[in-house]
Amino acid sequence: MQNEKMQFNFAPGAEKVEAIIREVKEVNELPIREPVKINISGTIGAPLEFLTKRADQPDQINQKRCHVIVDRNDISINLVINENDHYNRGFVFGKLEFNPKFIEFGINAGKDWTPTQLGLFFKMNRAFFTSKEDNMKLVTELMNFTATVNNNIQKAANEKGNRTDNFEQVVNSNLPQSFNLVIPIFKGSKPDTIEVETFAQVDGRDVSFMLISPGAQAVMDMLRDQVIDTHIEAIRKLCPDIAIIEQ
Repeated sequence: MQNEKMQFNFAPGAEKVEAIIREVKEVNELPIREPVKINISGTIGAPLEFLTKRADQPDQINQKRCHVIVDRNDISINLVINENDHYNRGFVFGKLEFNPKFIEFGINAGKDWTPTQLGLFFKMNRAFFTSKEDNMKLVTELMNFTATVNNNIQKAANEKGNRTDNFEQVVNSNLPQSFNLVIPIFKGSKPDTIEVETFAQVDGRDVSFMLISPGAQAVMDMLRDQVIDTHIEAIRKLCPDIAIIEQ
């Protein structure tokens, strides 16, 4: 270390001062790093929420350098900012996802339930039924499930060589054909009252059920377009110069 003159200024009334001098071999400088890129995923409203809070920040939002990709099949909206800047390009992705509890029921998903499995599941999810009494009745019927399977086989042939081979199977059980649930279909949405039907499948002596709901499917189709249209319109109103592209 080269000799250099150093001057210390004492505080008023101070007679002594302590100075600690350290010698370092390398220059203590912060490393140069790339900007932190924005990459956010959330609910379907994430892009709109981001723009609402950032639209007035020109260092983040240049509407002419942003675009939105809309995918109705995936029920998603993807906001891209700083699209032509490799270092500052960012993404805010929003998706309308099914409520986890709706997924557990397996409605319209081809999920197989044995009567006992379905009865126990309904018992633990009483809150999603229209009444406690309806739930208890359905659980009791499932836990004491009885069914009659009627098979009718018809085979015939005539002198002209025509053949008929028909198999008809009817399941008669003590279960109601349908029941009602009050459950949110999508994350963040309000509960909907939907009618659910039980569809029986027979494999020898074993009977299993699938839960199907045309009403839930209709609600899903309606909400999908309604929610996406609402958010797109809000983005257009807030940032009219952002390009919105439908896939």
